[in-house]
Amino acid sequence: MSNSTTLSGLKREDFKRVVNGKETDLYVLANSNGIELAVTNFGCAILSWMAPDRNGKMANIIQGHDSLDHLMNSEVSVLSTTIGRYGNRIANGRFTLDGRTYTLEQNNGKNSLHGGSGGFHKRIWDLVKQTHDTLVFHYESHDGEEGFPGCLHIEMSYALTEGNALSIQYQATTDKRTIVNLTNHAFFSLSGIGNPTPSAENNIVTINADYYLPTDNTSIPTGEILKVTGTPMDFRTPHVISERINDPFEQLIFGKGYDHCYVLNKVEAGEMSFAASCTDPQSGRTLEVFTTEPGLQFYTANWNNGMTGALGSTYPDRSAVCFEAQHFPDTPNRSYFPTVVLNPGEQYAQTTIYKIGIQK
Repeated sequence: MSNSTTLSGLKREDFKRVVNGKETDLYVLANSNGIELAVTNFGCAILSWMAPDRNGKMANIIQGHDSLDHLMNSEVSVLSTTIGRYGNRIANGRFTLDGRTYTLEQNNGKNSLHGGSGGFHKRIWDLVKQTHDTLVFHYESHDGEEGFPGCLHIEMSYALTEGNALSIQYQATTDKRTIVNLTNHAFFSLSGIGNPTPSAENNIVTINADYYLPTDNTSIPTGEILKVTGTPMDFRTPHVISERINDPFEQLIFGKGYDHCYVLNKVEAGEMSFAASCTDPQSGRTLEVFTTEPGLQFYTANWNNGMTGALGSTYPDRSAVCFEAQHFPDTPNRSYFPTVVLNPGEQYAQTTIYKIGIQK
């Protein structure tokens, strides 16, 4: 990419800099259908995703930033970034592994969230490979970084297909027993971002899960695994978000909306399977999610607070939906949740696919 402007209006020169001895940049993926994805190696943040509506009109469907300064000083620091070393929350910022207790930053009340304030979303990744449709990044997380044990080597790729899908693949190895839970925190506004970005409460959502993890009032799982049946948490059939998001249901009150991990229906652990779908009836844009992960955090951007977005846009509460494929929150403190422990000689692997379409 030359020093030009993306379809979404981003300028490469606004992302080129040397930070802590590492170069930052803006990279573009494109396919023959006119789909364009812009990302940066700072936090491997997705900056924009241009996609057509039912009339062929292109719009940016990702809440992102328009400069490196904007990204580094964001009001929502994890906005559309790569998350690690541990996505979601760990209770009281503590976990025990092999008899040793590790202390993490308590950056979300008394809990640790998304790997700490200096997690992978704040790190500069090294570009390993670039083609017109694929980017491969590498990051080395040193032993003790943000309190986590082990030197972790992570390779993460973004690949844009001719079928208008973004395939995200993660691989990681460690030299010491550690915990790993990686995810992508893309904020999807299928109607297109604007000032203000329209509410996503009219979106129609399906989640392939019979169970979910209820939380306490600090968003830590209670340890129960409950059926969605008969509750506003049931998205096994399509539901408009606004239909039940304001119900006097304790779980929705705690999170100011949806912010819960769903236990995805799987025939076998690690299989690639359908996780969720979302349709914006106004634009006709659709999103399908497929993943190898056991869980999916469904979040309705309840804490955006009208933040300043890219190129004059603003992001109000509930103006986006997030489908974060991951292992369960607080797993290190719940031995019966699917393990997040990675041993030397093993390889962490995850594939998650976000496919954009148009309602027929």
